[in-house]
Amino acid sequence: MHDRRALTEDRLTRQLRDRIRPAIHPERVPVEVRAAAVAGEPPSVQSALATLDYLPHRAGEPWGRPWSTTWFHVRATVPASWRGRRVELVADLGFDRGSVGFQCEGLAHTAQGTPVKGLNPYSDWLPVSRSADGGELVEFYIEAAANLSAIGTPGSGFDFRPSLQGDPRTASTEPLYRTHAFDLVVVDTVVWELVQDLEVLQELMGQLDLHDARRWEILTAVERALDQLDPEDIGATASAARDQLKGAMSAPAHASAHRLSAVGHAHIDSAWLWPVRETVRKVARTCANVVDLLDEDPEFVFAMSQAQQFAWLRDHRPDVFARVREKVAEGRFVPVGGMWVEADTNLTGGEAMARQFTHGKRFFLEEFGVETDEVWLPDSFGYSAALPQLMKLAGADWFLTQKISWNTVNRFPHHTFFWEGIDGSRIFTHFPPADLYNAQITGREVHHAARNFAEKGHASRSLIPYGHGDGGGGPTREMLARIRRLRDLEGSPRVEFSSPAAFHTAARAEYPSPPVWTGELYLESHRGTYTSQARTKQGNRRCEHLLREAELWAATAAVGTGLPYPYEELDRLWKVVLLHQFHDILPGSSIAWVHREAESAYDAAAQDLERIVAESLAAVTAGGRARLTVNSAPHTRRGVPAMSAQPAADVDATVLVRPDGDGWRIANGVLTVTADRDGLITSVHDHTARREALMPGERANVLQLHRDLPNQWDAWDIDENYRDHTVELTGVDAIEVVEHGIRVTRRFGSSVVTQTIELRPGARRVDCTAEVDWHERQKLLKVAFPLDVHAERSAAEIQFGHVFRPTHSNTTWDAAKFEIPAHRWVHVGEPGYGVAVVNEATYGHDITRVPRRGQGSGTLVRLSLLRAPLSPDPGADQGRHVLRYGLVPGAHIADAVREGYAANLPERSVTGSPVAPLVRSDSAAVVVESVKLADDRSGDVVVRLYESLGGRAVTTLHTDFPVVRTCEADLLERPTTDLDGPLHLHPFQIRTVRLCRA
Repeated sequence: MHDRRALTEDRLTRQLRDRIRPAIHPERVPVEVRAAAVAGEPPSVQSALATLDYLPHRAGEPWGRPWSTTWFHVRATVPASWRGRRVELVADLGFDRGSVGFQCEGLAHTAQGTPVKGLNPYSDWLPVSRSADGGELVEFYIEAAANLSAIGTPGSGFDFRPSLQGDPRTASTEPLYRTHAFDLVVVDTVVWELVQDLEVLQELMGQLDLHDARRWEILTAVERALDQLDPEDIGATASAARDQLKGAMSAPAHASAHRLSAVGHAHIDSAWLWPVRETVRKVARTCANVVDLLDEDPEFVFAMSQAQQFAWLRDHRPDVFARVREKVAEGRFVPVGGMWVEADTNLTGGEAMARQFTHGKRFFLEEFGVETDEVWLPDSFGYSAALPQLMKLAGADWFLTQKISWNTVNRFPHHTFFWEGIDGSRIFTHFPPADLYNAQITGREVHHAARNFAEKGHASRSLIPYGHGDGGGGPTREMLARIRRLRDLEGSPRVEFSSPAAFHTAARAEYPSPPVWTGELYLESHRGTYTSQARTKQGNRRCEHLLREAELWAATAAVGTGLPYPYEELDRLWKVVLLHQFHDILPGSSIAWVHREAESAYDAAAQDLERIVAESLAAVTAGGRARLTVNSAPHTRRGVPAMSAQPAADVDATVLVRPDGDGWRIANGVLTVTADRDGLITSVHDHTARREALMPGERANVLQLHRDLPNQWDAWDIDENYRDHTVELTGVDAIEVVEHGIRVTRRFGSSVVTQTIELRPGARRVDCTAEVDWHERQKLLKVAFPLDVHAERSAAEIQFGHVFRPTHSNTTWDAAKFEIPAHRWVHVGEPGYGVAVVNEATYGHDITRVPRRGQGSGTLVRLSLLRAPLSPDPGADQGRHVLRYGLVPGAHIADAVREGYAANLPERSVTGSPVAPLVRSDSAAVVVESVKLADDRSGDVVVRLYESLGGRAVTTLHTDFPVVRTCEADLLERPTTDLDGPLHLHPFQIRTVRLCRA
């Protein structure tokens, strides 16, 4: 029996390859092709059709230097003998079917420039006629992009070898591709259907046990079908062969079979191994493919996330967008996600995360009249515990991701569950058990989903997103054919066409009380993304805080002086920042071209924001001559109230810097810092608490260099074995005294670092700066603070709050968090005393318990400052960096929050009349995150605030303008309920308040 099975399955494989699939196109004729190459930016369609110089091109000729565009002009005449037959044009640009979405792509247009459909490895055909008349002229213009994978070479997969191809400045000039075929073909639809039957049955057999009777039933039916086929005339005998398969194809699925809701999808990274420019074209190609398929198949439903990509389509390809709009109105092209882009959720700031929803949901409402009710983030690198509350405030009912299946140590225990955030909000959550977000509906995939599903016995359905992503064209007609065959087939899970909302409704009804997972969804992989491409991260952090300042002072100026509020400009600048929070830009995992453009975009945005701040402050302070300190932070500092411009209170300006033995002593009356002859901190004495902050005998602000050689995913991963090789950078080239401290210069490897240690007058924070001219490769630079605090856990700031994580590795879940993300601060404490470490733009940390000399234990806090991965950008992080961070002894969580804001919102100095806060909170626990004018241009003031300490709080908002109505609003600033009296907040609660002016 085994020999028979093997022989039949081998026979089927070979017959499909050598006889049956080729017979789908029983006749073909070559066509006339001319080509025009464009090396720089892609020309418009109108320009390409009217002005390019087209030269003859033959199949097999090379084309496409990296990142260039070639336009192919294809002409043919349908043979008269093909009358009544289905005719298509095959345009194989040189596709490699092993690397979908990471190679050449095309978009075909009519002779008038109207887009037809995309061309991709598994969709290399263009429609000509369902029933040809014969003699028709066929003419297409194909815009072909010579894209490539910067990780290795086209078709090689992700081999992570360094490549200079990721930037046109260093890419080669040699052509990447050779065209394979440009042919007009007849399509035998019966043979095509036979191929779909045989492939589905072949894949099903591969998933059934060898002794399963169903497998042998299918095998026998396949044998009979193959026997019916005449290898010399497949077309004439295909129908008879299909007849032999009817019994096997019509046997119904078991009543208990797992149910898969198949949602068409094409996950498109908004930038990654290609620049943003190319994503604009990828979106157009994919959407052209999808609307063509929607025209052909009334059951097909497609879901697309990222409002930014819809906006690109609207602005760059309005012809395709118009067709998409029609399908959205039909409910078959479904906008999902409600975010501007699929953002990284570990690194994106709190207000920026709120604006991801504000801008995303508002776009879908304004363009389509659609209120998205889900969050769709299949591929981000871990999920912040602040998200459930933000999702609920944005009106979302459920959340989908898949990435947690990439965990390297612990298998996540659920696929359908409630996810609870730091404030107690819960969101219905689903992880597709197929472990894919670009499925192809193969037998292996659907059976894996059924076997892998964790909720067996409680629930019976899951969602499977299918379609080729990243420019691979989305779903194909072959995938739709598989769904039809698998909707009710014995031995297989049931697969059905579905919308995301239909799945969600059914899943909630079937499983009304799923388990609850509390806290962050930490991804046990891709920890290097907290650190890679430091300049990109600095640009994001800087712009997030400049946006806060620009909105605050523009609103203050508009209310106080009538200066026009810059609605359009702020909207544009927010969208620049939101785009670059995409989960392969902000994490630092894109090619050089992407990060070079990101840095340029951040610099331009920062200049515009600084101008808005300056103009607004000039307006509100006009008329006076006082020397003012502008405090944009949400806390009072140096006597200046939050969000005001006032004369600063006098403080003791004395900072003593003097030699101390072989080292130096820096004192400001609050703290005394001692540094040794190597310029390393040996003591931080807290005069208020009368205790030492550092572990005895240890040194702090120590730069540590590690080998950084992840097994794969260079820019993404830090592997735990980096700790096996550590070099402390203690050598000194020079030490000099500066105004408030010392400056130390060190050389190591090919790099130079200048470290500054300073104490500002009256400050409780030790400010440290590392100016690094970084030229290392595959190294990780950390800075260490061994603190004399016995901490069972650390606190790390996330959006609108913080999370606690253990400092030990008792369990595999604890041990897997050997690198953790944090925003502006981390904090460790024991009863009665704590220490915070704040930063200006560093996200990666590790915090561990370490033995204390003598007895007990302390806590080692380290910040990850720089990396130097080789892939996908071999020049990642090379060059100059200025990295700022600080140590805050004697800090409670409230101090950490305050100092974190202060470090990122430096004081400004202006001359003029004092400015009172436009809005202020009278609770130290309540942080005002943003103050702005309402987006609807009503003139109302919108305030977003949150409880920052994890407890209950009551606050009254005081305003510097008359208010006629106060109401609660959602993230989109839509009023929900009127408010009267103090605001009561539960732990970490976010509230949006709308203040209507008289």
